[in-house]
Amino acid sequence: MANVADILEFLETLAPRSMKMDWDNVGLLCGSRTTSVTKILVALDPFEYVCQEAADWGAELIVTHHPIIFQALKSVTDDTSVGRGIRTLIRHDISAINAHTNLDQAPGGVNDVLAQTLGLENIQVIDACGVDEEGRQWGLLRCGEVNKKFLTTFLADVKEKLHCEGLRYVDGGKPVYKVAVGGGACAGE
Repeated sequence: MANVADILEFLETLAPRSMKMDWDNVGLLCGSRTTSVTKILVALDPFEYVCQEAADWGAELIVTHHPIIFQALKSVTDDTSVGRGIRTLIRHDISAINAHTNLDQAPGGVNDVLAQTLGLENIQVIDACGVDEEGRQWGLLRCGEVNKKFLTTFLADVKEKLHCEGLRYVDGGKPVYKVAVGGGACAGE
């Protein structure tokens, strides 16, 4: 039977810890590497209700994109949602792993999937941070091409492919043919 360490090791083959941004907090943030795992709850965010759902479901592990502990904590109490979530995990012996900016930057990770989902061709990493063991560049932003089209047409495609209800944009009056994408931390870069 797999344990938390086995699952963490596998996840780090997909998104190595070395690919995280300096300010980020990734990996095993709560629990024990030796805990046997039969059920994993996967979520975007480790919100309090996600931690409770994992407990109710009998999971031994939650795997999230965003970290449950992002900034240094001064306390873990019932006074905050993060504190209540961590206390729930500890009370039910549930470990918490996350892959955040390391998964955003990894080849085949969040930003590659975003570019592929939008149908971009000739996808490249913008400002690569390094090269992985297979010789693939990795970094935060991706750039690719689409057949030249009006911005409104391209954005209608984006809404459909990403299943989003609305977008904010400014139309510069020029057709779209080269697109850069990046999720999350890309907004601050």
